[in-house]
Amino acid sequence: MTESNAAPQTPETLDALSYEEAREQLVAVVGRLEAGGASLEESLALWERGEALAKRCEEWLEGARKRLANARDTSNDGGAAAGSQ
Repeated sequence: MTESNAAPQTPETLDALSYEEAREQLVAVVGRLEAGGASLEESLALWERGEALAKRCEEWLEGARKRLANARDTSNDGGAAAGSQ
């Protein structure tokens, strides 16, 4: 593994990742950690990258939860308003 593969991504780079991209990269990082054989420094860099990727995935999921809740609220409000007319 090269150093550039283990280097943590910048917040700007992580912010640009879609949920699927972040999850795919997280799965790859976990696989590399589970395989072993990395130096301590590489393992720490992978761990930090994994933490950042996991946080990005959680941000996407939280955003999706909020959008669903808003859609439900809008749907419920619209249904009540339409039924009262």
